This record gives sequence, structure tokens and C-alpha cells, in this order.
Amino acid sequence: MTHLTEGEKAPDFKSKDQNGNPVSLKDYRGKKVVLYFYPEDDTPTCTTEACNLRDNYSLLKSKGFVVLGVSPDDEKKHKKFEKKYQLPFTLIADADKKIIDKYGVWGEKKLFGVKYMGLLRTTFLIDEKGIIKKIFRKPKSKIHSEEILKAAPGPEGEK
Repeated sequence: MTHLTEGEKAPDFKSKDQNGNPVSLKDYRGKKVVLYFYPEDDTPTCTTEACNLRDNYSLLKSKGFVVLGVSPDDEKKHKKFEKKYQLPFTLIADADKKIIDKYGVWGEKKLFGVKYMGLLRTTFLIDEKGIIKKIFRKPKSKIHSEEILKAAPGPEGEK
């Protein structure tokens, strides 16, 4: 489980996207960022989540959000995933798990009673100044965009 908390500065990172281009969180300063961590490209739950974000991308974008997906997969696997599902957002390769470690989203999981270490599906909403506004520790893959929009500051997400 992440050690980060809402209200603190999001850790910066540098990596490469699905096209091999360098990307860092600083590149998105001045924009609201949906930084979502997922275990693996082209697996059932990860695909459901990515497609939900894809299907609601124009709405998220209209609310000022940039969507960045991070997993331990490499650039080539990300590119294949992007093409197969026509994903309109950036996928960040983190094979060495440096970003995953900075965000504290690697931990113990359980599947069919078997415990193992893996990526804990987590999403961070980061504001224009780089501050974490909301952490979804167990996002609902089928309705994740709706969760994000509901939590977003503004008329539809007033707190």
C-alpha cells in the first residue's frame, strides 16, 4: 500500500512512453493528471480499466485531465496494447519499477488464496501544481472514469 497521502507533492519521475519518447511528471505541470498504475497490458481487468478510460477520454479531457498509465511492461508491449485497443493516452514503461517504488504501489496480493508480490492497482489524481488530490487504492475498473469525475474538483465533483 502506498506511503503517499492526499495533499502531498507527487514524486517526479522520468521514463519512456509507448513510442520510446521521454516522459516525466514535470512535463505535465499546469495540467490535472490521472496517474493510474496497473499490473499488466492486455489482461482482463487491466484491459477493462484502460477501455473505460478510453471510452470516457474525451469527457476526462474536457475536464482538463491528462491520463497516464504506468505498468512494469516495456515500451513494445505498451505499443501493442495501445494499438489493439486504440488507447488515446500515454502508457509509461516502468520495467525497473522505479516509478512503482516511488509511489509505493508494489505489495502483497492474494489470488485464489495464494499470496504473492505484485503491483497494487492504484490511481493518483494530481493537480496543476503537482499535489496529490485523491488516491484510489482499489479503483473499480468498469467505472473508473466515473469515480475520477465524481472526485474531481469543480461543479460535478464539488466537495
